[in-house]
Amino acid sequence: MPFSLALLVLPLCLQKDSREVIAGSSRSYLLKTVEKNPQLLVGFADRASDLLPFALEAFGVLMERGCFVVSQEGRLKTVPDRVRKSVTGTDESVSCQRVARIVGKEFARIADRVTVYATFGIRP
Repeated sequence: MPFSLALLVLPLCLQKDSREVIAGSSRSYLLKTVEKNPQLLVGFADRASDLLPFALEAFGVLMERGCFVVSQEGRLKTVPDRVRKSVTGTDESVSCQRVARIVGKEFARIADRVTVYATFGIRP
């Protein structure tokens, strides 16, 4: 996943309303989900900006722990056996993890940063 797209995962997963919409339409394409649910876009740019310091701090900790590497193209790649694949925790954290997985797969499927940023109405 490109680094710039990874910064959009937290604002989509941590807000309960967004999380519920995405989880409820996991069989649909993310772009269609956003089109059918414009409420996902309300305040998204502010949420993304507000969560940026936390995302960068998390990336720093994960990098320090050797959980992922950054490729020459700027993509984040997990290191095998360093990231737990099981989803555990409270109901809310499990929900966040599941939606993060959905969002990650959708970003990989879309494979175009410009499309994702334009869909969410923000600039990189």
